[in-house]
Amino acid sequence: MNGRVRTLVRVDGIVQGVGFRPFVHRLAARLGLSGHVGNDERGVLVEVEGHPAAVAEFLGAVRDRPPPAAVVERVTAREIPATGRPGFVIGPSAGDGRGRALISPDMATCDDCLRELADPGDRRYGHPFVNCTGCGPRFTIVRSSPYDRAATTMAPFAMCAACAAEYRDPADRRHHAQPVCCPACGPRLRLLRTEDGGVADGAGDPGDPLAAAAELLRAGRIVAVKGVGGYHLAVRADLEPAVAELRARKRREHRPFALMAATLAAARELCAADAAEARLLTAAARPIVLLRRRAGAAVAPSVAPGTGRLGVMLPYSPLHHLLAARVAAPLVLTSGNLAGEPIAHRDEAAPAALADAVLLHDRVIHVRADDSVVQVFRGRSLPVRRSRGYVPAPIVLPRPARRPVLGCGAELKHTFCLAGGGRAFVSAHTGDLADAATHRAFTEGVAHFERLFGIVPRVVAHDLHPQYLSTRYALARADAEPVGVQHHHAHIASCLADNGAAGPVIGVAFDGLGYGPDGTLWGGEFLVADLTGFVRAGHLAPVPMPGGAAAVRQPWRMAAAYLGDAAPPDLPVRARNATHWEAVVAMAARGVNAPATSSAGRLFDAVSALVTGRDAITYEGQAAVELEEAADRAERGAYPCPIDGGTPFVARGQDMVAAAAADLSAGVRPGVVAARFHNGLAGLVAAGCALARERTGLAAVALSGGVWQNLLLLERAVPLLEAAGFQVLLHSRVPPNDGGVSLGQAAIAAALDHPSRRRRR
Repeated sequence: MNGRVRTLVRVDGIVQGVGFRPFVHRLAARLGLSGHVGNDERGVLVEVEGHPAAVAEFLGAVRDRPPPAAVVERVTAREIPATGRPGFVIGPSAGDGRGRALISPDMATCDDCLRELADPGDRRYGHPFVNCTGCGPRFTIVRSSPYDRAATTMAPFAMCAACAAEYRDPADRRHHAQPVCCPACGPRLRLLRTEDGGVADGAGDPGDPLAAAAELLRAGRIVAVKGVGGYHLAVRADLEPAVAELRARKRREHRPFALMAATLAAARELCAADAAEARLLTAAARPIVLLRRRAGAAVAPSVAPGTGRLGVMLPYSPLHHLLAARVAAPLVLTSGNLAGEPIAHRDEAAPAALADAVLLHDRVIHVRADDSVVQVFRGRSLPVRRSRGYVPAPIVLPRPARRPVLGCGAELKHTFCLAGGGRAFVSAHTGDLADAATHRAFTEGVAHFERLFGIVPRVVAHDLHPQYLSTRYALARADAEPVGVQHHHAHIASCLADNGAAGPVIGVAFDGLGYGPDGTLWGGEFLVADLTGFVRAGHLAPVPMPGGAAAVRQPWRMAAAYLGDAAPPDLPVRARNATHWEAVVAMAARGVNAPATSSAGRLFDAVSALVTGRDAITYEGQAAVELEEAADRAERGAYPCPIDGGTPFVARGQDMVAAAAADLSAGVRPGVVAARFHNGLAGLVAAGCALARERTGLAAVALSGGVWQNLLLLERAVPLLEAAGFQVLLHSRVPPNDGGVSLGQAAIAAALDHPSRRRRR
């Protein structure tokens, strides 16, 4: 037809809710192409017709120069008969509600919207919900796929004439922005005062809930704020009585609170932030970034006791920007829930009893999402908690599954992972499954992911621990084949999947506890592993955990287990716990209520009780965090950790604890002792991997497990491994802690189910 061609184009990736259809419309208009574009349940479908050179340029731009928030995974095209019809239109979405399209994570407010927010002459001036195709809520408001306004919690808000005109105009940056709104069409804020544990209407000026909330915050009151993925509890971070009161109400004794600073410059007044950390702070995901605190930072002591780092984020919604500007002081912004519970996201569950007022709005949060937490190692992100801003962006599995897979995760720092078609969707951080509300959030989340992505699992992977609620859930699913996955194998597999690798590698899995196939509690493991299996190459020498779970809550018990009666009576940890020391040592010696463990986490606990005096913890990992903080970074001495060269080899962590106790008794500074322990453990990692390489020939090492959140240990261990010629794989997209276990489970189950591999029974 006069040299014209018509091409059917399929675009897969994160291409819904990111301005992709308007981008395609503008591109087609510029190139003089006719046709149409629309969403369906896989992604975006386009038909373009015109001169072959223009069509080729169109395809190149779609593939290589998409909108900033889009992620194009694949572009496929095939020629179809030309029609000769003029014009290019954005057509209606198609689908049957079962869903397959990728949904964008929530994105921080863009610069264009911020300019409107601050412009008194703009009709969206001061509007707490301003957004466009380049920013705003996405995943947390989506009910089903494809991503259109009717499938989101914005459906009840009818667009005013002005918003509707923008929505229909292909030249406008709000063209088909599904959450588009303004002060005329909502959503709207409301401030509720809490009285006697209940909620009553009215506070300050009823016409300006934001101003009233800011006034309360300036006065040191606690305000619950409904954000993007749930409720936060906010209070001024520079007022010690206010922060201490928040701790008391939330029943959170020591775990650090996160802060929100109004700008990057304000964040840098509190903390040192290098270029990589600044990029994370200002990225569209807007995570909490763990930064080194500046001396004299205007932050109350109760914000982050026991640590020299602060978790800082910048505002990521218009409401946060407005609130931060009006308060003009850094704010604590912590999840609106009691310790151990999932973040509250429904209005009926708003944490009114914990606050003096509740600032809420009438846009429903369909999916809860805590703030993500990251830190930086060697200029790269090292996730601690992957949630808002990153979920549900997929991770491509090294080996696609033949059948859809569900990884049910672990017990603590829980996530789940749904995988199908080579993509793995890891959920937002759920919490600790021991809590009934968190378990309910887990089961509801799985059902939502199944609907949203159109994936019904036929294989369900679970931890070997029979008492984990995630394991019980997996075994109760009659519609899927259960596959048990050892905890530390899942850790190493998660690191492999994070790096797009299948192995084999030498995996160093250091964490708190995980159920071993021999019935003991593992946690200081050297594995030779790939995605289909593992061999235990070596481990820390097992020691008893006197009192079982009590030894986790009371680290001094691990010091007693390691030292026994050899501990000098005047050793501070023994003196502080003299009443129970001998009984606990006897319990460990008899092995009564004292399960054996090879855990690196429990080794950290023992040394921390010696060095920091941390005899009891109030949150997981507290003893290890404080030991890392105590270490003198200038110290290069190291405690030896001899290796018994059997198969598997065994490393004597007892010698390190004994050396630390001896140094302390000799008057060596605690900071030096803490550093020598870290250096000695790094040396053990390098020596253990070298021994494993001698036996296997492998030269790649994967580091995973919660212990590898320790930046000092990474700083000491990674250079030693690299100097020995190892390639070192680290986490960058999912956490090394148990938040990454579900991905590892799914990757293993997928590899075991891969068509190229015969199932082993």
